[in-house]
Amino acid sequence: MSEPIVQPAAAPAEAPALSQMQRVTNIFTAPSKTFIDIRDHSRAWWMPFLIMVVFGYILFAAITMKVGWAQVAENAIHMNPKSEERLAQAPPDQRETTMKITTYSMEGGFAATPLLVLAILALGSLVLWGTINFMFGGKATFGGIFCVWMYSGLIGVIKTILGTIMLFTGVAPESFNLNNFAPTSIGAFLSPTETNQALYRLASSIDFTTIWSLAVMSIGVATVARVKRTSGYFAVFGWWALTVLVGVGWAAAFG
Repeated sequence: MSEPIVQPAAAPAEAPALSQMQRVTNIFTAPSKTFIDIRDHSRAWWMPFLIMVVFGYILFAAITMKVGWAQVAENAIHMNPKSEERLAQAPPDQRETTMKITTYSMEGGFAATPLLVLAILALGSLVLWGTINFMFGGKATFGGIFCVWMYSGLIGVIKTILGTIMLFTGVAPESFNLNNFAPTSIGAFLSPTETNQALYRLASSIDFTTIWSLAVMSIGVATVARVKRTSGYFAVFGWWALTVLVGVGWAAAFG
């Protein structure tokens, strides 16, 4: 008798591509679906970037209307005892010039946030791409890592929305802190003038939206690189921990 012919198993059907809005929604509910779609389909990142820009400028408008950038600059100097001491010892004309420069730089820097975000994400994605591929044997592309980072950044919109709400519900202008504009970190509940600067920097880094975003990014990096999730966590949180330590060390030395 002839042997029965065994048909090869059919390859599993590839999931249909998601829309941009489905990707955005899944970041908060089922992030793996978004990252699989990025890996298998499009690396388009314009939707999350647009959302972040829109909410960022809403916050910018709220700060401008409810606080004013001159007050923001004054608060920033007051919250750094060494800067306040240096300013107090400066001649009046120099103090005025310093305040103007600080005001314009803070306002201009915030207004240029979209460009800064693109530059920082491009550099960070390059570092993370090299890390996951060469240290953990991944197969990610730079575009895949960049797209993952952009979508993971949507978690930060929660902080932006909370900060905007607080401004419109009556935050005192003289207590507004641009570095902790929403109660999402431990540092937001500490006094920047009464807390050791290194400790304050560390506490400000422990932000629930940041940790959530990093966890989601770790899943995404592992997915597009086709490695274990633990590798994604080590790569993402390892670099984050290093940057936090550098910031804390800088605050301890010069804060």
